[in-house]
Amino acid sequence: MAFESMREFAEKLDANGELIRIGEPVKTDLEIAALADLEMKKPNGGKALLIEKPLLPNGAVSGFPVLINSMGSAKRMAMVLNVNHVDEVAGQLAYLLKAKPPKSFGEAWELLKQGIGVLHAKPKNVSSGSCKDVILKPPLRQAQGERNGEGLDLLPILKCWPDDGGPFVTLPNVYTQDPDSGERNVGMYRMQVFDQWTTGMHWQVHKVGARHGKRYYEKGEKMPVSVCLGGDPVCTFAATAPLPDGLDEVILAGFLRRKSVPMVKCETNDLLVPANSDFVIEGYVDPKELRDEGPFGDHTGFYTPVDKYPVFHVTCITHRQDALYPATIVGKPPMEDFYMGDASVRIFVPVIKMNFPEIVDIALPPEGVFHNLVFVSIKKQYPYQAFKIMNGLWGMGQMMFSKIIVVVDAEVNVHDTSEVLFRICSNIDPQRDTLFTRGPCDSLDHAQNVANIGSHVGIDATRKLAGEGYTRTWPERCVHPGELVNKMRQVLDSGY
Repeated sequence: MAFESMREFAEKLDANGELIRIGEPVKTDLEIAALADLEMKKPNGGKALLIEKPLLPNGAVSGFPVLINSMGSAKRMAMVLNVNHVDEVAGQLAYLLKAKPPKSFGEAWELLKQGIGVLHAKPKNVSSGSCKDVILKPPLRQAQGERNGEGLDLLPILKCWPDDGGPFVTLPNVYTQDPDSGERNVGMYRMQVFDQWTTGMHWQVHKVGARHGKRYYEKGEKMPVSVCLGGDPVCTFAATAPLPDGLDEVILAGFLRRKSVPMVKCETNDLLVPANSDFVIEGYVDPKELRDEGPFGDHTGFYTPVDKYPVFHVTCITHRQDALYPATIVGKPPMEDFYMGDASVRIFVPVIKMNFPEIVDIALPPEGVFHNLVFVSIKKQYPYQAFKIMNGLWGMGQMMFSKIIVVVDAEVNVHDTSEVLFRICSNIDPQRDTLFTRGPCDSLDHAQNVANIGSHVGIDATRKLAGEGYTRTWPERCVHPGELVNKMRQVLDSGY
């Protein structure tokens, strides 16, 4: 079933033993984040936390409970997607990406024959929704920096780490539109709260939101932006998915939830947003207006420094009457975002295989903080095939940020970091089997001399072939036959 609100999802987590309710007041300033960090570091991601009485900086208890770590385990990610395991979605999504969204019942029927319920993938427009239960607009006159307990001050927005530049909205679904093509994009860009009606908009230069902003800058126009929080958690997952540019995240969400996402027009701009969102923060970005943003304790485990980013001006906030405020904290992994990222990788492996059929599996271990470290197993057939895979992956969307790509043979379990390290140490000659290149890097990477630009290394840990300059006979691994291993395992299990 599709979830119609964040509260409905929380109730499902509670019914399945995946939620801990915290009834005592907990401060939004550091305390909730520290509590969540401890829970996230538990085996398998711990439990989701529902902070029923978030304590605001002014000492008041917020009327909106905070839900955090709601997607911070493999089990909870599967619940978001309404499957037993995220791998169940992979084959269906691969077919969806190869096909265009159906334009007729006949096309939809052809897709249904493949076992995919994409009749509901296309969003449907509605006249109103529960996201508009309460509508709040700023006062007509307000001095910059003035605080009077309205607007964003009403929300239990977290300050996560001691040296953060302020409170940050950490799970925003940011809706923008290409001014030329009209194509929609939903991204997730952190938002530092400057005052009750303005925030930062941290879209990095490589992101689609930044590309949309550049076009508005060239046209000399303000850019309409709307930010959604909550609703069906699958919409939040879709906002983080590494989709090809131009593929609508709302269509992906409709496919994953097996039900059309109802979309409603905003109050103060023309953007369409999910009608069942818990919160909608409407506004605009003037691409010419930049402001210092940061520091921010990020998923690298370090603070990202202060830098200039666009300012988001809030023109309206709407919310459900029974809204929950969704949040997360990022830092040294594993954290909640690891499980979200891992689900994306599992789902999109078939998509990558469309271009590289020799790939068996891909893993992004938590120590690599998403794209810093990538393990790839392949069915190797010819010399330098591993180098071909490295160069190919660096040319695919967000994989361009991958600092280190390690390629191993098909039989290696890339989800076992110890096994991959064994193959690196045993199978490579460092001078022969490493490939260095330069290209775009993650804006959050503090190790580079220049922001956004750096080097990448590929390591070929596969068996070597004669055509790769290897003139000796590659040895066979010493392993016992599987039948013998199973027999001896039974002996051990019997207790002699």
